[in-house]
Amino acid sequence: MTNRETRSVGAPCRVDTFQPDPRAAMDFYGPLFGWSFDDPTPMPAGLEGDYFAARLDGRRVAGIGQAPPSSPPMWNTHVRFDDVGESLARAEQAGGTRLAGPFGAGSDGVLTVVADATGVPFCLWQDGESDGDELANEPNSWAMSSLHTPDIERAQAFYGAMFDWQLESVPNAAFSLWRRAGRVVAVVTATDGVAVPPHWSVNFAVRDADTVTQHAVALGGTVLMAPMNTPGFRSAVIGDPQGGFIAVSAAAG
Repeated sequence: MTNRETRSVGAPCRVDTFQPDPRAAMDFYGPLFGWSFDDPTPMPAGLEGDYFAARLDGRRVAGIGQAPPSSPPMWNTHVRFDDVGESLARAEQAGGTRLAGPFGAGSDGVLTVVADATGVPFCLWQDGESDGDELANEPNSWAMSSLHTPDIERAQAFYGAMFDWQLESVPNAAFSLWRRAGRVVAVVTATDGVAVPPHWSVNFAVRDADTVTQHAVALGGTVLMAPMNTPGFRSAVIGDPQGGFIAVSAAAG
């Protein structure tokens, strides 16, 4: 995938998944991507359960945490911010809504869940001791997050006001790029909102999309989109055994 900015305020900086059974999710994603996991730490203050940082070659790539009761499994994209009050005020002025939080404080970082102006949830993350994801854009790590929305114009207005993201079309592609200060930060794709509900998806880079898809099935996962060729990549969408889903993409040879 396109290398993108992850370190500055206003850029997506980390991904994780909240699951009804975090350890079962570890049993799926660990073998699938070759991840190891840290010992459990508490979820951010205000949330129940344990959180496990996922690592590849010793570097943080993602995390798995306890989903709230009755919440479905989901993958979360976190955008870095530096002032919770100012960020929430800006989100509301741009048409967004605070859904949950802030959770955590001090060295643990601060997590807040908001919905954009089209109702799609994402997370705001203020650094604590864990400064986002340490490894990205490499095989078996986070490659990109993509907004799927039925209203790109409204989303453009929200994320432009919120984070100063600028939309750039890509010739002969079904997606556009979000840029901030000239650097790619995310992707946006139009959806009808029915066959593909509005959401932020998470894409992981892999060396072989077909092999990873087969491995996912062997581990108890499902295939939502079989491997197919897209401009520059071979991609698939797979579901984990609890119902969370991710995309995987391998660069075309």
